[in-house]
Amino acid sequence: MNIIEVENLTYSYDKNEKNAVDGVSFSVPEGKYVTLIGHNGSGKSTLAKLLSGLIANFEGKITIFGKEVKKNTIHEIRKKMGLVFQNPDNQFVGSTVRDDIAFGLENRQVKSEEMDPIIDTYSSKVGMKDFLDKSPENLSGGQKQRVAIAGVLAMHPELIIYDEATSMLDPVGKKEILDITFNLRNENPKLTVLSITHDVEEAYRSDYVLVMNAGKLVLQGTPQEVFAHQEELRSIRLDAPFFFSLKQALLNRGISIPDEIDTEAKLEDFLCR
Repeated sequence: MNIIEVENLTYSYDKNEKNAVDGVSFSVPEGKYVTLIGHNGSGKSTLAKLLSGLIANFEGKITIFGKEVKKNTIHEIRKKMGLVFQNPDNQFVGSTVRDDIAFGLENRQVKSEEMDPIIDTYSSKVGMKDFLDKSPENLSGGQKQRVAIAGVLAMHPELIIYDEATSMLDPVGKKEILDITFNLRNENPKLTVLSITHDVEEAYRSDYVLVMNAGKLVLQGTPQEVFAHQEELRSIRLDAPFFFSLKQALLNRGISIPDEIDTEAKLEDFLCR
């Protein structure tokens, strides 16, 4: 079952200008972690807004949870979807961290006595439990982003869309958020994630990769398939993930690494045998 289906999607901010999204088609199966990568200006953030219903009047078709995205369906679709955007200030609605995480739970009519354990759990997961009573103006951009992510995760959505959601975090914080998401998928194999990002390291950890350039979808496939197109990726200013480059360097030295060796820990164990 495909959670997202996009068919020949086209959108322009100004009909006299070049299309920001130009004839894009793809699908996201249930339970998969799909990354959509591209350099700045590739159209990936516009695509995120189209999928979330923030932009209308597009050409083509978007279907999410089997429902075509329209004005009269987007509210129902969003009940099962979590959205985390690049700028956390656009999502912070509470006067404190606790209030902000509680906001979505209140909208889902979670009982008040059940909220505190949920808030404690997800604020801890993103490293913000000690900040629950802090106001947003006392938080850094990265801390606000952690709160936004905690608020989404707390609602247990069936689909999470990240739009550059970890871009304001340092490498350690970014890894922590990605690890949280992967752990949630282990707990709920049906959880589907579409992460729109420029981070090739994240893309290498995903199940499937979509590559955009100048509004068009130019490559798609497994991480191994996509990152094998090194010349094409370099031409659109995308580098290879470090781990992929390392495996290629070992292969050039005659050391063949099986595809199932997909982390540095597994590689170290393999080389030490």
